[in-house]
Amino acid sequence: MSVSDEHGDVRAKALDLLARREHSTRELRDKLKSRGFDSDAIDAILAGLAAERLLSDRRFTESYVNCRRNAGVGPLKIRLELQQRGIGAELADEMLAAEDGDWDEMMARQRARRFGEAIPADYREQMKQARFLQNRGFSPDRVMRLFR
Repeated sequence: MSVSDEHGDVRAKALDLLARREHSTRELRDKLKSRGFDSDAIDAILAGLAAERLLSDRRFTESYVNCRRNAGVGPLKIRLELQQRGIGAELADEMLAAEDGDWDEMMARQRARRFGEAIPADYREQMKQARFLQNRGFSPDRVMRLFR
């Protein structure tokens, strides 16, 4: 297989994956490597896709944050998931900060949806609900403010 054939195959597969959903650069690189493509060809194609604005970590991050936020996931968990997908802390923090005012309201909705509207007076029940919210990705400080 010639170099141009391999580049064409890598590009075609990358575009196929991007047509399904946004990917981070690292996600796309990992998927292409797992399919046995050459690392140099992958890097060249990803650089070209980024230059053509077909691949954007910023766009991926914005889309990912919106999707996970709409699913009721908190900022700590989203930040960790973004890190696992190769997104830097600075970009993740920027996108999460854009949604900052809505996290408390969303956390309260998640708690009410799962446990009902009334805030429990019982300490054990409060801790049960707090663990649920912390597992969803909300900070302990934010969760405790909800119960005060």
